[in-house]
Amino acid sequence: MNEGKEKLEYDNNDLASYYLFNEGTQYDSYTTMGCKKVEDGYVFTVWAPNAQAVYLVGDFNSWSELDEMQKVEETGMFRLKDSRPEKGQCYKYKVIQADGTVAYKIDPYAYEFEVRPNDASVVRDLPAKQWKDGLWMANRRRLEIYNRPLNIYEVHLSSWKHHEDGSWYTIEELKQELIPYVKKLGYTHIEFMPLMEHPLDASWGYQATGFFGLSSKYGTVEELQDFVETAHQENIGVIMDWVPSHYNRNAYGLAYFDGTPQFEYSDPNQANNNRWGTLNFDLGKSQVRSYLISNALFWLEQFHLDGLRVDAVSNMLYLDYDLGDWTPNDEGTNVNKAGVEFVQIMNKKIFERHPDVLMMAEESTAWPKVTHPVHEGGLGFNYKWNMGWMNDTLRFFEMDPLYRKNHFNLITFSFMYTFNENYVLPFSHDEVVHGKKSMMHKMFGDRYNQFAGLRTIETYRMMHPGKKLQFMGAEFGQFLEWRFQEGLVWDSLDDSMNAKHLAFTQQLNTFYKEQRALWEVDHQPEGTELLQADNADESLLFFIRKGNKPRDFVIVLCNFVPVERQNVKVGVPFKGQYEEVWNTEWDSLGGTWTKSQGVLKTTEESAHGKDHALEVILPALSVVVLKPKRVYGVPKK
Repeated sequence: MNEGKEKLEYDNNDLASYYLFNEGTQYDSYTTMGCKKVEDGYVFTVWAPNAQAVYLVGDFNSWSELDEMQKVEETGMFRLKDSRPEKGQCYKYKVIQADGTVAYKIDPYAYEFEVRPNDASVVRDLPAKQWKDGLWMANRRRLEIYNRPLNIYEVHLSSWKHHEDGSWYTIEELKQELIPYVKKLGYTHIEFMPLMEHPLDASWGYQATGFFGLSSKYGTVEELQDFVETAHQENIGVIMDWVPSHYNRNAYGLAYFDGTPQFEYSDPNQANNNRWGTLNFDLGKSQVRSYLISNALFWLEQFHLDGLRVDAVSNMLYLDYDLGDWTPNDEGTNVNKAGVEFVQIMNKKIFERHPDVLMMAEESTAWPKVTHPVHEGGLGFNYKWNMGWMNDTLRFFEMDPLYRKNHFNLITFSFMYTFNENYVLPFSHDEVVHGKKSMMHKMFGDRYNQFAGLRTIETYRMMHPGKKLQFMGAEFGQFLEWRFQEGLVWDSLDDSMNAKHLAFTQQLNTFYKEQRALWEVDHQPEGTELLQADNADESLLFFIRKGNKPRDFVIVLCNFVPVERQNVKVGVPFKGQYEEVWNTEWDSLGGTWTKSQGVLKTTEESAHGKDHALEVILPALSVVVLKPKRVYGVPKK
């Protein structure tokens, strides 16, 4: 036995934790697994139930294979206590796999890894952070997000901004620049694409190897904690993309860890993810459930994250979501019963501890009740990305306006189902990459009309029921699509039209937060009233957004073609005076109108099912928003 290695006795707490882990109910497994600091060294614990033997190798023992870990019988655990390791040293597990094959594996619970292309785990423990974001956390518990503004700025950490030498900003530099930028523009939350350790930049972080480790290319645990704390102090929330569906299949990672299907399914049709070249977690295995739910709670609790956007939920729900062969369930259908149950348990356990966090599903099918509680037969998320709305809206705006009247249902259809779930309306990274063009480049026409289209589509999104998400770069109308290996094209702001669009975004975000009607009754039918949805020939859409109080409403008038409409009659709910509070063609927003339409008075005419009407001008390709100024007959409640 090498110096420093000790025979380890197990107390009842250790054995109880291992029992719960194997039962699938140890949701704090990271507190007992992996590399843990003790008074006189470190204790290493790894789950490898079918391994013949496991050795701890690292800088502290010259990567020798003499330090064999002790097997904790009938638990699948291997453990070792060693006084020699020091913080910052590298290590791996040398696993003698079930068939005798030797594999050098990372620690599935490591908090830090070597900077790529090296891949060893790094000895370290979690810092004892003294958090200073108590006011934010208290308000988060007190204020329900459903009837609050939610406007998310989506960020890929390493490509938001680069230095002149091509290096990206560190987390500390982002704390100094990104947080003030987001605050100035009026967003409520930052959402980071995955931050866990991953080997390939081109995966954008969605093919992770180390689920408990912040990618070393980004920074340290302390730096990310400080970033979140500072954001909270500036009244900005932080969300992270999280991928419990699948993982990187590199040999040093989780893949066939002990030589058998350990984290992955035993059925190759379920284990292999052909679409992404990864492996799918066996969501029916109790230990995998302990691992993944612990991981979600780790990010939420150790970093005070305000929510997780769960990627590829459809891949967990369906057995045939992937390309290639698939195996039906015991009823002969394509439903992954284990995946459905895992999602429900995960959300239930997370909300039991943290009812105030956001659990957002990126789910691209018509699976019912995604955002309904588990006890009502739902999946238990509180938000779902509205992929159907996004696809229809972008298809409509990319179309030659001459043909939009023939496809007007692309715009109106969402109002048929928008209250079936609690939706977020996303214009995300997926829509501005791989030849899909940037948001600005998608818009039809010359440069002026592209910006007019961008102002129209963004205002329409902000007026439509549902919370909001925008990917970085769209806020100033970057023409080039997103390139993960480069920073945003900040030089674009030297152009006056891009600079005006950035100012437009700031004003739109502010307008959204100021108008209670746009977020107070976001997810109930009584918060939205369609006035006109059948004028396909002129491509006009009119609707009302309503807050809790009768006077808190705005009238939204959308003209989706570059043709000015004169003398347009609009039905309104009350007699009196209305004022134009938003017009995407105002010169202050980047358009050409130098004057407002002023105060508009109602006439005793019927229009759109109302007894009173206004007459307005709708500029070419625009959204105009009206608000009551002095009206009569409004109920007190």
